[in-house]
Amino acid sequence: MFEYYPTGTCAKKITFTIEGNTLTKLHFYRGCDGNLKTLSRLLEGMPAEEIVEKLKGIQCGTKGTSCADQLSKAIQAAMDNQIMATSPRQDGEHVLCEKN
Repeated sequence: MFEYYPTGTCAKKITFTIEGNTLTKLHFYRGCDGNLKTLSRLLEGMPAEEIVEKLKGIQCGTKGTSCADQLSKAIQAAMDNQIMATSPRQDGEHVLCEKN
């Protein structure tokens, strides 16, 4: 299970699993509840690379990012095995950790 702490969005944490190349167990904590539940259901079982391609760069208003964009970054980091600390860094960088 991966945990990701996005910045610049209403969602405060994203958790997911990548089994093989397939995204499973996607859950957003906080944020636009209905939209994020819908996104989670639509993406469940999809190939991770395809999700990154489709969601990368999507913006929410003038924030410069979105929950979808942050998810694409989290998945890419997980695929690249960039597993970092368990809590957000003070410099605002995204944090991804794998929990066993």
